[in-house]
Amino acid sequence: MVSFLEFEKPIAELEARIIELRATANAGDIDISGEIDKLEQRASKMLVDTYAKLSPWQKTQVARHPDRPHFKDYVAGMFDNFMPLAGDRAFSDDQAIIGGFATLGDRRVVVIGHEKGDDTASRVRHNFGMAKPEGYRKAIRLMQLADRFGLPVVTLVDTSGAFPGVQAEERGQAEAIARSTEQCLALGVPMVAAVVGEGGSGGAVALAAANRVLMFEHAVYSVISPEGCASILWRTADKASDAATAMQVTAQHLKSLGVIDRIVPEPIGGAHREPVQAIASLGTAIGQELDSLSGISADALRTDRADKFLAIGV
Repeated sequence: MVSFLEFEKPIAELEARIIELRATANAGDIDISGEIDKLEQRASKMLVDTYAKLSPWQKTQVARHPDRPHFKDYVAGMFDNFMPLAGDRAFSDDQAIIGGFATLGDRRVVVIGHEKGDDTASRVRHNFGMAKPEGYRKAIRLMQLADRFGLPVVTLVDTSGAFPGVQAEERGQAEAIARSTEQCLALGVPMVAAVVGEGGSGGAVALAAANRVLMFEHAVYSVISPEGCASILWRTADKASDAATAMQVTAQHLKSLGVIDRIVPEPIGGAHREPVQAIASLGTAIGQELDSLSGISADALRTDRADKFLAIGV
């Protein structure tokens, strides 16, 4: 069953009608297959038309959809031989960020990403993908291992932001984010980052200062959440839609601004409708970007990364 968003209500009503007609057809001798076909075509067209003109706020809702693939789904569908590595060797193991060695096609890589969880228990365990300092220090440790063994780094970004709690601040949240961003820029191996859902603030940038930054078609990437921005500018989160539009959070806006390098198309209706197809598309795109970066020297990779981020906004 698909969980429908608010703006998808007309589609939900039509698909519910189709389900009712199918049940009627299966229970009786009346042939209504023609009517069902017409409604399915209408629902399909409505879905295409709706997703062709999503507003930035609607894309934010799609990016947050609870059924979108999460890190564990990408690991299962895109990578082989995943060997998770835990802990920051200083405080604890933060389950909001997961990483380890894996194989992408015939290439050994280090993969790191945010995990939000997909039910109440797992969301609490993974802290809704909001990492604490130990999470970013774990990411730093894994990136250093990748550098030592000459393995490309792949990161999957999906977080509303770093955890803002007092305990995280006491343990050096800002410093950990800065160090993680610094480590991304210092890598002597290729790095490809993909924003697969939400890319929120420094908590996202800490894993996304890469040679190539990819973004799913309906993902969002911003310095603050639309609700947070609205609360600051208008003193109410009710203006989140206006904030999302003003901040230009969509992949299409960010590609035109040079913040990201490539938009990865999603299945019609979003990655949550066809997760297997979405994961395969992303895997292909990441593989192509890693191919384009192979053979480049460590110094050239660092220079490429520095030039890329220094040029943003110029």
